[in-house]
Amino acid sequence: MHATLSLLQQTDFPAIRRGKLETLQVNLGYRCNQQCLHCHVNAGPKRKENMARDTAEQLAAFIKATAIKRLDLTGGAPELNPNFRYLVSEARKLGVHVIDRCNLTILFEAGQEGLAGFLAQHQVEVVASLPCYLKDNVERQRGKGVFDASLAALKKLNRFGYGKPGTGLILNLMYNPQGPALPPSQVELEQAYRKHLKEDYDIVFSNLYTLTNMPIQRFGSMLVSKGRFEDYMQLLRDNFKQENLDGVMCRSLISVDWQGYVYDCDFNQMLGLPAPLTNKPKTHIHDLMDTDVEGKPIVVKDHCYGCTAGQGSSCGGAL
Repeated sequence: MHATLSLLQQTDFPAIRRGKLETLQVNLGYRCNQQCLHCHVNAGPKRKENMARDTAEQLAAFIKATAIKRLDLTGGAPELNPNFRYLVSEARKLGVHVIDRCNLTILFEAGQEGLAGFLAQHQVEVVASLPCYLKDNVERQRGKGVFDASLAALKKLNRFGYGKPGTGLILNLMYNPQGPALPPSQVELEQAYRKHLKEDYDIVFSNLYTLTNMPIQRFGSMLVSKGRFEDYMQLLRDNFKQENLDGVMCRSLISVDWQGYVYDCDFNQMLGLPAPLTNKPKTHIHDLMDTDVEGKPIVVKDHCYGCTAGQGSSCGGAL
């Protein structure tokens, strides 16, 4: 696989600093039951990285000691980590809103039979990856059989009340482009998703988020292999919008890897760019128990144009 950090080092992206910390995003490990072409984590069934219990307990202690509003759990497939349910339960006891970034097919993996009920019981927001409402497009990106399994999972979540008004159970879908292009209008695409999924499959959801593909890991390597890396970077730079800087997720979020080390965002984590929040080369979550991160600088490289191009892009969709 082609590394892309060396291609992103030289940048003229504007310097930015942190605001108030509101979201703790935690990567529980890189193991996943899928292996998608667009994956910026390079996750897959053969990955061994997995968060240990003592690190999960340190995270729970950090949540309890701070005013974190949201715990955002990701992977890989975060549900494959044996500490997933522990972290969800501990955060919910404290009234913290929990987000599960779910690939949907995980609901049918061995040992996950009660997952949908657990998520509903704890009122966990589900952000589900569904890169298209057309079968061929989904399976070209995510593998054969994934589309039908994803629809089955969405129907299962709907039966628990997810995506339905008045239940308080949020089911958001996540779209990303099939290749090196910016996402279309999030508003218009949501309308298309809502129409097709309801009419064709009787599936409902709360919101649709669009996410720009980042030129790192598996997707970045594909761009290099096809000789399209520079063209894609030029597309991102040409569509930079200054007004999107105020809403980028790294201003209010820290990303924690499976070992407990802290980064400005999930993308910087995958590039191995630690957040400069203390005087240590790499800051661990236990180092932040008494640290105010507001005003601290954020590490920026050329991939940051991906979050600020066009309508903007974040883990919460368009900016």
